Amino acid sequence: MLHGFMYVAPSSKKELLELISGKSASYKILAGGTDLLVDIRAGKISPSCVIDIKKIEAFKEINFSLEEGLIIGASVTLTEITENGFVNSDFEVLANAAASIASRQIRNKATVAGNICTASPAGDMAPALLALDARVNVISVRGRRTEPLSSFYKGVRKTDLADDEIVESISVPNKYSDWKGKVLKLKRIKGHDLALVSAAMISDSDVIRLAAGSCAPVPVFLGEYKISSDVEHIVDSALKLTSPIDDLRAGAEYRKFMLGQYIKRLVEYARTSDEE
Repeated sequence: MLHGFMYVAPSSKKELLELISGKSASYKILAGGTDLLVDIRAGKISPSCVIDIKKIEAFKEINFSLEEGLIIGASVTLTEITENGFVNSDFEVLANAAASIASRQIRNKATVAGNICTASPAGDMAPALLALDARVNVISVRGRRTEPLSSFYKGVRKTDLADDEIVESISVPNKYSDWKGKVLKLKRIKGHDLALVSAAMISDSDVIRLAAGSCAPVPVFLGEYKISSDVEHIVDSALKLTSPIDDLRAGAEYRKFMLGQYIKRLVEYARTSDEE
């Protein structure tokens, strides 16, 4: 059962930032709500106030410029990513990652920013965004700052957002537009499930960039390699950056083995695609 809380839906960034300025961590931001409402109902969190950001028009935009690259607003949904023609043609790994998440009904609500702010080790968008060297654009009444997604995570379900800060958007550098990309995701069952292991790759004719989920306390960037490098060297180097655990869903040894297999498949895919 949901406990009682105050609900507020600001219509502008200015109103939102004034609302969260000086507040304690007892408030929660509602973007898609697919994690937030489940956690409230389960009693994992008990916010005194829920602030819905979906009425802020600027947060709904997907934009691109040569200077800033791809900009994904804070309330852009996974469905909007999968159905955006530009994202599919120039940043296919993002569309691939978004399409792997849950069901159509969930993707219609869940947001890219919400997925990374949940900061789950198994977050599905994070590996693709890490491979793309994504940046997180954060705002507060104190101003705006930008930092790499790789330093945004501070632990399981922990980010470096201050109480008066919110993610405004996520940006992906223009230099990676048109790079080939692919996501592989291991699940316990066919259909909709959290990743036991996930791996994302982008590549051009010379370089391959890799990232993984469910293999450390936070999603991790696994490095950039020459596409012609020995595949066993790539696997060994990448696995050294992981620290999988044993839990009810999978063992650490199994996770590491499967990540190694996924990396080999992704390297082969990158090499084969380059030859076509």
